[in-house]
Amino acid sequence: MLEEFRPEVVSFHFGLPSADLLAHVRSWGAKILSSATTVDEARWLEARGVDAIVAQGLEAGGHRGMFLSDDLSTQVGTFALLPQIVTAVGVPVIAAGAIANARGVTAVMALGAAGAQIGTAYLLCPEATTSAVHRAALKSDAARLTAITNVFTGRPARGIVNRLIREIGPMSGAAPEFPLATTAVAALRARAEHLGSGDFSPLWAGQNSSGCKEVPAAGLTRELAAAITAA
Repeated sequence: MLEEFRPEVVSFHFGLPSADLLAHVRSWGAKILSSATTVDEARWLEARGVDAIVAQGLEAGGHRGMFLSDDLSTQVGTFALLPQIVTAVGVPVIAAGAIANARGVTAVMALGAAGAQIGTAYLLCPEATTSAVHRAALKSDAARLTAITNVFTGRPARGIVNRLIREIGPMSGAAPEFPLATTAVAALRARAEHLGSGDFSPLWAGQNSSGCKEVPAAGLTRELAAAITAA
């Protein structure tokens, strides 16, 4: 399968895979990216030859890319993390976390980012596989309150606060290790979603969902690019 599909860029989220797999990917001529949530992680990645680093701020939605430590107190916001990583490494740095529009992209580039990684803003695009209950949550006032939780997968991730997070988490020592927590809550999640409820579903989102639009992804990308160019 890997031989049939050879992307030009391969991005890893929790550090890097084994040296053998990494060498295999490099043999395709692919560029390697990986996420860093601290300066130490960024330096670790650069020492192992990544071509670019994604600086993931605390505001970012979904799973934390942390891999050298599981201490959440090491995690800081995008605008604190980004300039520190830019100063610490010599490879291009891509900013991620609460970047929802062209103004956000312009701001991170002013701090030295080579680019921006935007996630939450695309969750309402028709191409996204976002579930119906997830879409409803993103369009509601609930999207203004997110938390980092481990109750859905066993690994820290930011999502919209719902019943499961409020009653068991956000962080719980009872959650099975990643990824076993996903199976533990699967039946409850499926039943709730069948009834139209997202109370037991992982509603991943960053702290800034203001850029979410129900438009094709290509159109949203062009809109962002045009605004940045005009700035």
